[in-house]
Amino acid sequence: MTGQARLMARIALFSALIYVFSWSAAALPNIKPIFFIVFSAGYLWGLVPGLLVGALGMGLWTAFNPFGPAPLPVAVSQIVGAALCGALGFLFRNLINLKTFGWQNYALLVAAGIICTLIFFVPVSLVDAWLFQPFRERFIAGMLFSIGALVANIIIFPLLFRLLRPLYVRERNL
Repeated sequence: MTGQARLMARIALFSALIYVFSWSAAALPNIKPIFFIVFSAGYLWGLVPGLLVGALGMGLWTAFNPFGPAPLPVAVSQIVGAALCGALGFLFRNLINLKTFGWQNYALLVAAGIICTLIFFVPVSLVDAWLFQPFRERFIAGMLFSIGALVANIIIFPLLFRLLRPLYVRERNL
């Protein structure tokens, strides 16, 4: 398999993982391991693959959500927010040291979890509040709802990164 075909297969696989993990976490209040998957795609394979994984995976989820599809403006904000998590992974790829796992990596991964959560939920909450009004109350409620995802990502990012470090070492050395 050529390098380009291998990358396309990985993008498709990670996009499908987003959909599957979204299904599996649907019963949990706003706990989204998908942010880590998108971040990892950007970290492993670069900016464009990270953006594509976020956009394709979230596009699948918003279109085929078991609770019904999101209104178009909300869906677009979700897709853009998820794609930006892939871009964040790309930005962090030279900051995180794969050789050691010290407090610097831990702090960077906590920061990445917080930033991913905010770049997804702030625009989504703004669009949702703008559409469904009253704006202020709806936006505050949306941001309060995102606290579960924020806490989860503060735990998920350092934990899963450390568990998947052998994958990162192998993929980055290809």
